[in-house]
Amino acid sequence: MRVRTQSPSTETRLLYDRKSAARQLSICVRSLDYLIAGNKLDTLRLGKKVMIPRAALVKFASANHFESVIS
Repeated sequence: MRVRTQSPSTETRLLYDRKSAARQLSICVRSLDYLIAGNKLDTLRLGKKVMIPRAALVKFASANHFESVIS
């Protein structure tokens, strides 16, 4: 019998799609897109899909952001 130690929602991923990354940062996808366009968040491309590394989310979330998201 296999015992799961973490629920699927608390598993740590290495890469997040835009919707999941926005959810992790508690912002909307449009705001996330502005951050990506302004090079304020590192991304990777897998084919056409834009992926955000967990490390980039942690780095962004731990910094202070005084400027507006929309530039």
